Amino acid sequence: MRTSETGENRFEIAYNKYADILYRIALSHMSHREDAEDVVQDVFITYVQSSIEFSDDEHEKAWLIRVTVNRCRDLLRRRTIRRYVTFDEIEEIAEEDGTEDESGVISLVSSLPDKYKSVMVLHYLEGYSVEKTASILGLSLSAAKMRLSRGREMLKIAMEDQEKL
Repeated sequence: MRTSETGENRFEIAYNKYADILYRIALSHMSHREDAEDVVQDVFITYVQSSIEFSDDEHEKAWLIRVTVNRCRDLLRRRTIRRYVTFDEIEEIAEEDGTEDESGVISLVSSLPDKYKSVMVLHYLEGYSVEKTASILGLSLSAAKMRLSRGREMLKIAMEDQEKL
């Protein structure tokens, strides 16, 4: 019984610490609230079922983020998500969090291809260093830097196009 209590306590602590960040990452990939919630649920099921011993909180957080990104990619690859995307929901959540997105940057980031979206979300929205972002996503430092550079360029073009409208 003691190990079950420890497992429940481990889950509760991890959920309280990381659920919000995992949800934001999943939402940026999935672009629909229900799909993001499903991803976070799947990630925590995987967490509970795993027997991984984490060296510290950062290792645990990086593992959870990596599993979240992979789960999003899996769902997108299998096309089991809804075929529609509403960026209004992403902006709505930003308003609820008190981080209004007047320029629509969150919507624009959400429209980027996955490989650019992941690095942009982790580096700019979640505040990870380029090195940590590369580590979390399993990329080389130069690949992470290149994806950030190309992602910024795509955002710049998208923002210029948006201003023309």
